[in-house]
Amino acid sequence: MRKYELMFVANPRLSDEEVVGLSQDFQKMITDAGGVIAKEESWGKRKLAYPIDKLKEGHYVLLHVESEGGSPFELARQRMHQSDSILRYLVVRTDAGRLRERAPRDSGTSEVEPAAEASKQVASDSEEGR
Repeated sequence: MRKYELMFVANPRLSDEEVVGLSQDFQKMITDAGGVIAKEESWGKRKLAYPIDKLKEGHYVLLHVESEGGSPFELARQRMHQSDSILRYLVVRTDAGRLRERAPRDSGTSEVEPAAEASKQVASDSEEGR
């Protein structure tokens, strides 16, 4: 099962009820496309990192989504792109680290140790020459 996070920032001029309705619309589009909403987080109104359309804050909403097949966000993405109520949005796949199997690190000697041993040998040779 693939896991995604969908974050969107809504216009701060919207009421809390309008933001909840907007979030529910996107959730319905995602579930209709085969996705499952695992969790919803409404972060409320927060300051933006930089002004967008002369606005300095926005309503932040984060959706945790799970999907068996491909990305269930295409319709929601199109709607967000066309909506004046959405300032920014981002979809991130959060389970991408599991795609690659990492080779276990060898607990044996590393490549640094021979150089360290060589420098110890040079130091001991110089002490003997004194």
